[in-house]
Amino acid sequence: MNFFFKSIVSQILQNDIAWRILYNTVVRASEFIKSERIILQEPNCKQVVNHKDEVLSISPDLIVKHGPFKGMKYPDQKSVGSALIPKIVGSYESELHQIIGQICNTDYSEIVDIGCAEGYYAVGLAMRIPTARVFVYDIKGQAIDLCRQMAQINNVADRVITGSFCDINTLKSIPFTKKALIISDCEGYEKQLFTQQDVSFLVNCDLLIEIHDFIDPSISSTLRKCFSDTHSINVIESISHVIKANCSYCYEELQDYGLLDRRRLLSEGRPTMMKWFYLKPSL
Repeated sequence: MNFFFKSIVSQILQNDIAWRILYNTVVRASEFIKSERIILQEPNCKQVVNHKDEVLSISPDLIVKHGPFKGMKYPDQKSVGSALIPKIVGSYESELHQIIGQICNTDYSEIVDIGCAEGYYAVGLAMRIPTARVFVYDIKGQAIDLCRQMAQINNVADRVITGSFCDINTLKSIPFTKKALIISDCEGYEKQLFTQQDVSFLVNCDLLIEIHDFIDPSISSTLRKCFSDTHSINVIESISHVIKANCSYCYEELQDYGLLDRRRLLSEGRPTMMKWFYLKPSL
């Protein structure tokens, strides 16, 4: 770094207004890009397997068979960032099914889904909670396109508002009215998205955040500190595929498959241990 560049940076860092502008644009974007690169360089973080040749034998109409979003229809044999068959069967992230049930019984006015992929949660919740407008964000254009299609064929397109990159300023621009829910699955960027200096406006919101400690081990402790004064935290731990294989893979659509094939088909390609924070206002 040459002297001229260092001197410019030094002047910016000493100016509070210039630093806030820089932090909320370049710095946060660079942190997000860094976390995305970690994922791309670490193939074992999320190995996505879509067994497209077997999807139609399980659900010829591409309708979700079980779980909290039973009856939701997929527009195509495609998912983004995760395997399709667990979603079609309805076993996807079964650890969260009880929490999702609670969420579906809450009359949210707004739901924000950051890292929406093809819209499994966004469209599913729009169907289950007719009072809610759903704001969805994903940096992948294919994800947003598929989410729009899925919202359309499930008749909730008028309440699903799509966007791309979401930072704290994007969240602040959403017109929250009564009760809001924020869902975050943004591959480690949650550490930059939710900070103590910025989350005070979320004091009345519920949040469900997927924690990516395998990308940055400090994420859990950082978010605990961030929300310690405003929210209670319920930690949901992932269940290993070994345990699931012995007690959770007995779906009628898979009765012709052996245990090893059922485990293969319903694998979500995630690290061995994952967890989610479900946060409720404590005040």
